[in-house]
Amino acid sequence: MDASTREHPATSAIRKVLEARQPGILTEEPVMHAAVLVPLVNAGGELAVLFEQRAATLRRQAGEICFPGGRREPDDPDERATALRETCEELGIAALDVDCLGALDVLVASPQVIVHPFVGRILDTARLRPNPGEVGQVFTVPLERLLQTSPRVVSMPFVPAPPDDFPFHLIPHGPSYPWRGWTRRIHFYEVDGWVIWGMTARILTHFLELVRDQM
Repeated sequence: MDASTREHPATSAIRKVLEARQPGILTEEPVMHAAVLVPLVNAGGELAVLFEQRAATLRRQAGEICFPGGRREPDDPDERATALRETCEELGIAALDVDCLGALDVLVASPQVIVHPFVGRILDTARLRPNPGEVGQVFTVPLERLLQTSPRVVSMPFVPAPPDDFPFHLIPHGPSYPWRGWTRRIHFYEVDGWVIWGMTARILTHFLELVRDQM
């Protein structure tokens, strides 16, 4: 091996650094991992999806419709545990009352928020004791009806808006730089007077697409 192919000591050190770490997501801020559960229940002999209306006293998204879930805590061994813990805390049930059926695709809600959705079965709705500090009320919608409902989908464009002090002189084309925006598809379901939209509706759509041909 000649000098041109011999590994430089510095590259050996770089190799050790890279091999010793698990690649993550490169972003400007720490990424928050969260998890939610799509709860399935037996409602009068029909399989139904349970939704929460967030308490009116919450600072964020008060009164909106969601699935139980929240931020992964340091003590949670994985995101599945997060989804189950949050479901139990919000619905006032025990872990044994939830049968986790599996995971859905991970949702990149924003550059700083990654959501891990799961699907689970609530074994006995009579045990539900929703936490009033987080949950205003709960309601169910038959799965069959949701499968027959087409959501309204609106495309919302997002365009970068550089601040006044942006150093345009450092980049090609200066103020005329051709920024690339992106579009997010926002889903809306209107069911029984409720409006299910945003991230919850996107996860619901994904779930319905997966199971539609099997029902």
